[in-house]
Amino acid sequence: MLARILAALLFSSGLGWPAEVHAQQATDAVRPEQAAGSQPKPLAHAQKQMVAAANPLAAKAGLAILEKGGNAIDAMVTTQLVLGLVEPQSSGLGGGAFLVYFDAKSGQLTTFDGRETAPAADDPTLFLDKAGDPLAFYDAVVGGRSVGTPGTVRLMYETHERFGALPWAQVVQPAIDLARNGFAVSPRLHELIAGDGERLKRYPAARAYFYDKDGAPLAVGTILKNEPYAKTLETLADKGADGFYKGPIAEAMVQTVQGVDDNPGRLALSDLANYRIVERPPVCAPYRGYDVCGMGPPSSGALTIGQILGMIEPYDIGQMGPWSAKAWRIIGDASRLAFADRGRYEADIDYVPMPLQGLLDPDYLKDRSRLLSGDTALAKDAVKPGMPAWDHASLEQGDDVAIELPSTSHFDIVDAAGDVVSITTTIENEFGSRLMVEGFLLNNELTDFSFETHDDEGRPIANAVAPGKRPRSSMSPTIVMQEGRPVYALGSPGGSSIIGYVAEAVIALIDWKMNVAEAAALPHLLNRFGTFELEAGTRAADLAEPLKAMGYQVKVSDMNSGIQTIRIGPDGLEGGADPRREGLAVGD
Repeated sequence: MLARILAALLFSSGLGWPAEVHAQQATDAVRPEQAAGSQPKPLAHAQKQMVAAANPLAAKAGLAILEKGGNAIDAMVTTQLVLGLVEPQSSGLGGGAFLVYFDAKSGQLTTFDGRETAPAADDPTLFLDKAGDPLAFYDAVVGGRSVGTPGTVRLMYETHERFGALPWAQVVQPAIDLARNGFAVSPRLHELIAGDGERLKRYPAARAYFYDKDGAPLAVGTILKNEPYAKTLETLADKGADGFYKGPIAEAMVQTVQGVDDNPGRLALSDLANYRIVERPPVCAPYRGYDVCGMGPPSSGALTIGQILGMIEPYDIGQMGPWSAKAWRIIGDASRLAFADRGRYEADIDYVPMPLQGLLDPDYLKDRSRLLSGDTALAKDAVKPGMPAWDHASLEQGDDVAIELPSTSHFDIVDAAGDVVSITTTIENEFGSRLMVEGFLLNNELTDFSFETHDDEGRPIANAVAPGKRPRSSMSPTIVMQEGRPVYALGSPGGSSIIGYVAEAVIALIDWKMNVAEAAALPHLLNRFGTFELEAGTRAADLAEPLKAMGYQVKVSDMNSGIQTIRIGPDGLEGGADPRREGLAVGD
């Protein structure tokens, strides 16, 4: 009870708290903010500018930059740097991000790939033991082996150089000040630290930061300061991205990753110095008069969401409504078919040939859609990868079974000029590799690669490790366009569940005419691999018996999405934040 009272006081005072929940962690109980289930948070309104982020401190810091004359890219930098401080388990300097950006002046939509890359010394056997068998997941995660070359700093700096309005040092300063002044440890952060002690205490820097001198997790309400993070940001403010990818900070990262006695990694100074972000064309899928646009490979988000929407479009999901088992049968089996294609074909397109156009070809999706015309669940042997057309030589490939667990954040920004940012950012697993350097955690992003190199029939797996390659991701920052203008920005954390969360939100907005707060709060139903996952304590669980009658196996469990959404309309802006977390939408 004391923890709940403190949480309420912290939130109402504007201090907020950091949060991210490992969606598949058995010990993770439903938090107070989740208990409302599908009760939406209040709909936020603004005239011209808005930030919707996973933490109130980050959202308010981003809005303050907008109010000082900054634009969406300026606010993106500030919001991300604050999130890296107050949600250290979710994202930060040691991770990567995907940015979808609409530039109002040019009218152009583009995307920036700040995904981590495998060090040059890595090879496909990275996650195999001496006998050639895949490592257990956490044996691979914890330590240096799993650390990829971080991309977030280069993404922030280079997009700011190109599009920012305020000086770089000015947009970095709010996070420096907060790191020195400190923020209050929340009940959620306390519980996450307590629950991960076996792994998080293995390394001195993380143990000293997250636990007191007696080894107890920091108590709720503790003011947590991070002087090393402040000094790191001062270096970035002075030297830009080169202050991170070269010099003492880079050397500290490499020494930490390579110096782990029990599980060293191969990150080298040359990997950091050679890291580049990639500007890529957006992947857009038409849906009921809209274009649903997002990040292409190495993200599987936009492609898989586009396939789901393309397969369900012939069916009147809107008329069926959100509580129709028939509607969810169609959505669920479309998702299963899309995930089958994802596992076979999708990876880093710079390394592996992909049928990018074929996967979204209207005729291909129409053929796949016909499989959904029955009244019962698709049989297991009917859910398999299709044969999309290739625009170059095809490759015989095996199916990926990579483990992808969540610890990610998403935020959206709209500025007064109409620029729009939708960005999903991560260090992969909760607390990443558990290695802490100069005030920030390093990612374990390489475990998003397949641990296997070939399938049982000897076919190569597209998402296998290779030097310099970017692991496949499910992060799905999305901007929905209509007649060449953005109308929604949205996204979510959640590992491979992100795809279902975002697809469901798009359906809620377009088919079920919900506002953004209602769409963010809608109870979740997911079907990725055959079992229908229903969100416990919500109306979704009421569909268990009808779905069983259709032939599905059903699992009722807690789900920890973190959807942030902004609607951009002629009457202004509306913002919605997921009630399952402490996210906040704020505007002018």
